[in-house]
Amino acid sequence: MSYAVKILADSINVATGKRLTTMEIAFPRFILAEFNTHRMLSRSSASSRAIPVAKMLERALSNPFIPEYWGKNQKGMRAAEELQGAEREGAIALWLAARNKAVDAVRAMQELDVHKQLANRMLEPWLWHTVIVSATEWDNFFALRTHKDAQPEFRRIAVMMREMYEAHEPDFVHAGDWHLPLCEDAWDLAVDGRTPDEIARIACGRCARVSYLTHDGKRDLQADLDLADRLQRAGHMAPYEHVARAVSEDRPFGNFTGGWLQYRKTLPNEAVFISTEQQ
Repeated sequence: MSYAVKILADSINVATGKRLTTMEIAFPRFILAEFNTHRMLSRSSASSRAIPVAKMLERALSNPFIPEYWGKNQKGMRAAEELQGAEREGAIALWLAARNKAVDAVRAMQELDVHKQLANRMLEPWLWHTVIVSATEWDNFFALRTHKDAQPEFRRIAVMMREMYEAHEPDFVHAGDWHLPLCEDAWDLAVDGRTPDEIARIACGRCARVSYLTHDGKRDLQADLDLADRLQRAGHMAPYEHVARAVSEDRPFGNFTGGWLQYRKTLPNEAVFISTEQQ
């Protein structure tokens, strides 16, 4: 894994002219906290709690994230000057030595039967991370994160996202039509008798699989529906934010603007979770 951007769905509501885009992106795990500060973005993210420790160890050892830009220490948040030569090589060696110590500690935790929700956390600085992200509003994100003062690792993925966004041709859809990430087989599903609501939930289930990094190529329709239903019952609504229906009313729904009715906003108790036992 490395830096990567792929558009999963890209739609323009003909009635309002507003574009909704869903991407799958990969970047260094250590910039996730900064990425999550952007409130106009809907996100479903790979989870350190969901992936087995052995798999995370293999990733940290075989394909670790290693910074490309090694800034030299100075005042302020931005390192304008880079380390060179032996200093740079020494910094990389220390980075990997720290990774090796973390790997040893995680292996020792495995011997103690420590759960992955703790053990995996120690590996995060050296891991790549996958996120599915959807938004109608991208200008502020691109302006901030492609700026020369942005964290170099964040700037790199943001530039890739902006370039993909600008080059991609979105689909034009009419009121009542759906934006369905990871549902390239939507037409076939409709022909087979699946209702629009079922197809929307299938797309939600597939978006949710990024938490386990198992959604790519997995096409078990019942498993997708079951996962979507299980997440709704548990109050985990994030995957329901990527699917939306175009409407003629030009107003915001959740963090989507311009007549995109976010599927989450059609679900009962989506804002304040109420468990089945409480209902």
